[in-house]
Parts: sequence; structure tokens; C-alpha cells
Amino acid sequence: MDLRQLEYFVAVAEERNFTRAAERVHISQSGVSAQIRQLERELGAELFDRSARTVTLTVAGKAALEHARATLAAAGAVGRAVDGVTGLVRGRLAVGMVIGCTLTPLFDALAAFHEAHPGVEILLLEDSSDRLVEGVRTGALDLALVGTAATTPDGLDALTIVSERLVAAVPAGHPLAKRRRVTLPDLMGHPIVCMPTGTGLRTVFDQACAAQDLRPAIALQASAPDAIADLAVRGLGVAVLSESMAANHRDRLTARTIDDVETPALLALIWKSAPNPAVRELLGHSRRAFT
Repeated sequence: MDLRQLEYFVAVAEERNFTRAAERVHISQSGVSAQIRQLERELGAELFDRSARTVTLTVAGKAALEHARATLAAAGAVGRAVDGVTGLVRGRLAVGMVIGCTLTPLFDALAAFHEAHPGVEILLLEDSSDRLVEGVRTGALDLALVGTAATTPDGLDALTIVSERLVAAVPAGHPLAKRRRVTLPDLMGHPIVCMPTGTGLRTVFDQACAAQDLRPAIALQASAPDAIADLAVRGLGVAVLSESMAANHRDRLTARTIDDVETPALLALIWKSAPNPAVRELLGHSRRAFT
């Protein structure tokens, strides 16, 4: 009995079909069948009922399945433990990034990681912050750069990259440009251009408005800060941005900190506790890149 036979056994049990199991483990159907037969001879019992169109587990097969899965999981844990000691990183790393992000240090970190560990496949996915957080929680993503309110998402670890106040940005000649200070009630008489629901900046803005029982008129939404700025420049609404986002357009827009929104918008790297070696390595590169 070897791990390969157990892998094939679990594949057939889960797929309930030898052909699909063979495709899953990337060998021929006859190869899978031969290995399963050999395993059955070694155990002295048939593991599958092959009499119907769909392959089903026998009583012996059901008894063996849980132990086979546990054995494969334990073997994987041994490999990961050794990798953690030796620094060897392999496999695949799934990274999420909030839509509209323009922070190049993340790309620098990914490039440094790839140079150090060329055998690791890197996948990069853009999505809303809410969906990225859920992806990290479910394990679909290993690490994500998200926008969030001033709290770390429950059950996850985080490294804050940016923490900034919200500002209202308007073109020259706009009534708010003449004010020395701006509050949320001041914005209620104007159309608002901002990030969509599910982003960290929008969450901070919505929570602050709800706390004062204010209902802003969201005229336009865009995921990219530059698009929000362009819309505001054209007089289509007051842009609600973070300080650094607005600073990139100081030649076209006048920014005023929204005084009564004290909760900052955060940009943070998030991951599950006790990360695997690949995530630990990328976190190290990320800390250096963002510093």
C-alpha cells in the first residue's frame, strides 16, 4: 500500500466514477483501476461496488475512506512542516487585490517572491473587498490586499498598509471649495461620487452617515479613484476619497478633510492565522516593499 493508491482510492470515492477520477489524478483509467485492484488485494476486501453505472463504496470502502483521507492529510502536513524548516516553498499562491488599487509595492513584493521561489505559481485576482475577505476566509485566496474600516476582519490577521481620513474633493468654483472645514451635513445638499458598496472607503462613509441618520445622494459610483476624480472634475458630484487618492489630483481638485468622519479608511493585507510557508514568505517581501 502506498500514498498513490490511497490518492486514487479517494478520487474514485469522491468522483463515484473511474473515468472522472482518472482525469482528476492525470493518469489513464486503466492505471487507476489497476492500482485500486492491487489495493483491494492487499486489504483483502473489495472497496467499490462496480455493478451499477455509478461506482459506490462497499462497507469496507466506507470504513477505509476516512482513514485514507487522514493519511493523505498527514503526509501533506509532513511536507509542509519540512518546508517550513528548510525554507522550501512550492505549489500555488492565490493573491487577491481590491479593484482599482494602484499601490505598486504589492507588485514589487510579488516580483521579489517570484524571483526567490520561481517554482511557485502566482495567481492574482481583482475583486471587491467584501468578496476578497470571504475568499481568504474560505481558503480560495491565501492573501489579499483589501480596503476596510478601522477594524481587522473577524478571524483573520492583518497588516495595515495605509490608514487615512476621508476627504471631499471638488473643482475650483464649487461652493465647498471656499469652506475651510467640511462636515457630512455639508455634503447632503450635493450629489456624491464615491466607491461602490463593498469597499472599505464606502463602508466608512456609509457607517458615518448612518450614525448621524443622514442619507447621501449617491449619484455615481466607480471602483477606480482616478475615475471618481475625473467625474468630480466635470462637476458631476462631490468626490469622497481618501487623503492620498485626492492628493494625486491636487492640481484639479480642492480636497477638504471631512471633520466629523474620524474613523480612517484602511488598506490592509489580510490572511488566515498560522499561514503556510508561501504566505509567510510573501508577507516578508510585502513588509519590506511597503516599508
